[in-house]
Amino acid sequence: FEGEFYLYILIIILYCFFNVFVVKYIKRLKDMIKLYTAPSCLSCRKVKKYFKDHNIPFIEKNIISTKLTKDDLYRMLISSENGFEDIISTRSKIIKENNIDVNNMKLNELMDFIIENPTILKRPIIVSDMELQVGYNVDDITLFLPPELRECESCFDNDDCEYASHIKFEK
Repeated sequence: FEGEFYLYILIIILYCFFNVFVVKYIKRLKDMIKLYTAPSCLSCRKVKKYFKDHNIPFIEKNIISTKLTKDDLYRMLISSENGFEDIISTRSKIIKENNIDVNNMKLNELMDFIIENPTILKRPIIVSDMELQVGYNVDDITLFLPPELRECESCFDNDDCEYASHIKFEK
């Protein structure tokens, strides 16, 4: 009976530890930067290189090979300043050829249309918990550096920079 009691306590401890670990892992994934890309996109490759060079963790979602979800679109819209206008390329071939007026579509219609035609999105789209950036802009992308390191961007030529010494940065 005593051995069963200790086994029961051990199971409870392991269960609690596992739950804490899983919850933290899921939260970390949720808070991680999400990068929406397309294979032929040069700007997408530049953003990925920047993030890798600066050891910025991100989750990449190829919008061509992986179907977008409404949650993906909501996440983009929540972080945008101008809604769909920020993320849709009205110059896209599909919109022009089919003479589509996205301004006259209802929210669900437009979201379904984007999900079925992801190439109408501008690329890359970078989304964090509070920020959205569309395209690659060398000045604006520093926004995704941790706040304490944003000022450090200028010290990469300085050998005394603790951060620069810990990342792979090509001078």
